[in-house]
Amino acid sequence: MTSSASLRQNLAAELAERGQLTDPAWRSAVEAVPREVFLDDIVFRPTGNRWEPVRRDRLGDDEWLQMVYSNTTWVTQVDGLAAADAPGPLSGRPTSSSTLPSLVLRMLELADVRDGDKVLEIGTGTGYSTAILSHRLGDKAVYSVEYDEDVAATAAQHLQAVGHTPNLVVGDGLGGHQDGAEYDVVIATCAVRTIPPSWLWQLRDGGSIVTSINGWMLASGLIRLTLDDEGIARGRFTGDTVSYMLARPHERPPRPTFYPHPGATRPTRVDPALLEDWTGHFVAQLAAPSAELVRTGESIALLDVATGSQAWVESSGSGWAVHQDGPLRLWDQVEDALTVWQQAGAPGQAAFGMTVTEWDQTVWLGDPDGPHWRLPT
Repeated sequence: MTSSASLRQNLAAELAERGQLTDPAWRSAVEAVPREVFLDDIVFRPTGNRWEPVRRDRLGDDEWLQMVYSNTTWVTQVDGLAAADAPGPLSGRPTSSSTLPSLVLRMLELADVRDGDKVLEIGTGTGYSTAILSHRLGDKAVYSVEYDEDVAATAAQHLQAVGHTPNLVVGDGLGGHQDGAEYDVVIATCAVRTIPPSWLWQLRDGGSIVTSINGWMLASGLIRLTLDDEGIARGRFTGDTVSYMLARPHERPPRPTFYPHPGATRPTRVDPALLEDWTGHFVAQLAAPSAELVRTGESIALLDVATGSQAWVESSGSGWAVHQDGPLRLWDQVEDALTVWQQAGAPGQAAFGMTVTEWDQTVWLGDPDGPHWRLPT
């Protein structure tokens, strides 16, 4: 039987060989923390458009451990239902998971965590990343906030099982945790639509925030922000094609069934295929941050639940036609932003940056004085 210790060493070696693990202190943590403890004995894996429970007792120990130590995200909860409670395959959205180890380490290395730092982690999840932090920094220097009470309780059990007792908090991570401030680093293992002001208030001058900016179109961008002594955080997106689940308070509202309305119709000025590009998708979301993106067959639609506005694009034989209805001209907004991006040479996401204050948050292209878009407040 392959041992957990040898699999941890193999995983660390694999990540190091790929350049995804460069700091010896983090490598030591990966080799020390048993990931299988944090997955219990059952997880979900995708099967078509459903989530299938996978059980350790049916796979056998060897196959289970090989699966656990693959560089993969394992979903542990779907629409609030834990894998252990699932009667069978489920449809729905993942609501908790154990993030793939390479992304856990990417976030930590991007944050430039140093020995002696105090870290606020937003989203404890299974507790695996919390254990990695605790191994490096010590339990007292790690604060982790989890929104879901059941998830938090299970994570606490996992951490105790591997000998760690960091500062665990049950609550809304968007409010941070004032009792532990000031922090050197805030790391979010969930995505946010905007940076919560509390993260700025609880961060020391010169401290950093590492998170992914996501939205209701489900486009994503990973960023590291640094706080200056005037309370302004700035940074550039990394260009990594990674995403996290949205923080639950930032989740999309329930969407009604889409019924296309003819509205005002015209030819499109940009190819809707641009939304298939990682950065093009992100730019579209910046332009229409309250809209969701729906794909229906060969057409795509933008829907704004708050205003009832919609735009849907379909092939018109010689090109594409857009139909827009409601108080917002969603496709106009998206086209304008995509045109600006194309005129700049359609650069990758690393060409974008972000400036955050207590009262305003903007994403800009090129530099802070270039084209910019405000994030929702």
